[in-house]
Amino acid sequence: MNTIASNPGANRAIGSVSEHLQTERDASRTAGEAASMQRQRNIALRSSVIGTALEWYDFFLYGTAAAIVFNVLFFTKLDPMMGTLAAFGSYALGFVVRPLGGFVFGHIGDRIGRKNVLVVTLLMMGLSTTLIGFLPTYASIGIAAPILLTLLRLIQGFAAGAEFGGAVTMSAEYAPVSKRGYYASWPGVGVALGVVLSAGIFTLVRQMPEADFMSYGWRIPFILSSIGLAVGMYIRLYVQESPAFEKIKSKKAVLKSPIKAVWKNHRRHLFIAIGARFSENTAGYIFQVWALSYLTVQLKVDASIGLLAVLIGAGLGAVLNPFWGMLSDRIGRKPVYILGILVMILGSWPFFLMLETRETPMIIAGFVMMIVFGLYPMFSVQAAFFAELFPPSARMSGICMARELSSVITGGMAPVIATGLLAYYGGSYYPIIGYLVFMGGVALIALLMAPETRGVIYAEDA
Repeated sequence: MNTIASNPGANRAIGSVSEHLQTERDASRTAGEAASMQRQRNIALRSSVIGTALEWYDFFLYGTAAAIVFNVLFFTKLDPMMGTLAAFGSYALGFVVRPLGGFVFGHIGDRIGRKNVLVVTLLMMGLSTTLIGFLPTYASIGIAAPILLTLLRLIQGFAAGAEFGGAVTMSAEYAPVSKRGYYASWPGVGVALGVVLSAGIFTLVRQMPEADFMSYGWRIPFILSSIGLAVGMYIRLYVQESPAFEKIKSKKAVLKSPIKAVWKNHRRHLFIAIGARFSENTAGYIFQVWALSYLTVQLKVDASIGLLAVLIGAGLGAVLNPFWGMLSDRIGRKPVYILGILVMILGSWPFFLMLETRETPMIIAGFVMMIVFGLYPMFSVQAAFFAELFPPSARMSGICMARELSSVITGGMAPVIATGLLAYYGGSYYPIIGYLVFMGGVALIALLMAPETRGVIYAEDA
């Protein structure tokens, strides 16, 4: 031992070996940490996709049923047009409470953590949708039927106020900065899958004899929501908290009032995000919900054709959604978003011309044009864009406030406004085109005023 200790060459050799072993251990630890992070990233993405799929399955299922079933079974005493308007009115009420849900759960997400919010909102969404499948109709319990239906819709809306905002926040915060557009786009895939599932299952049950469908067939899609709830809860309970929130918590930088911080320090970005949603949210509910009613009530086209068109459009949208996210990582968020706005503005008139042909291929082409190339470029990029507009300490509050304040005057009211315009102007679709162009114009102004956020890193991330 003494001989070795007194030999400088031996000491250097031992030191070199020790350093080499330490380097290997560090590399192994770094590789292990990277692998662990990737596993958690994948779990978070799966959780976001499944959770948002269930959320939007529930939400669009209600909208589809409002256009085809609820106006007859729950608003029985009204004439067809007013029954449809009342059904869409109950649909819109879900959006009225969404800002309240967004404020409450956004605050909790920034104060306590994203994961807890995602678990609670998923549970609320799934249970309320399942219960709709068991509701008695107006013929059974009278006025209590539409009241209970509207109450469950309000619970849906309250939960939805933070479901997507939480999923987007989690996905964006797990993503590498250079791939944030791609990773944050995956909750949008869940939305598309939710639309596909709701349209697909409704299309299947519509094949039943009319009497059977109106008696019990329409309930099947709502009751099936319980399966998605069980799967979603199982996965979400295994998701770890977002790295960004853990870092904020470790630095004791959690804000006492993140909502106040958004309003005080990030008000401009809040209004930009609200304005940007005017086109995307309006497009989503006009082309995937209200247009089904227009086809069946106004054009007397079989409901299955509209459902098939939405099914194809949303399916292609799901496939291309990550592409729009990757494209925004390369060329920026604003160019991709603006592309979607322009398609919505310029394509609205051709869309109605295609529907007026009453020919299935043209109807499907119209829906694909507006959903795949109008709606989803905006929707895909919006996730990363909104996450980058707000710092981590107030991010979930900022996203939820922007999304849900805008949803009251855009998505939630869009079917009601469109139905009202159609009734007031004697069935003419030109006022609805004007409405779509106006909403797109507001969004275009907001995007032109917005900063390009691709690659932004906040001081809190350091």
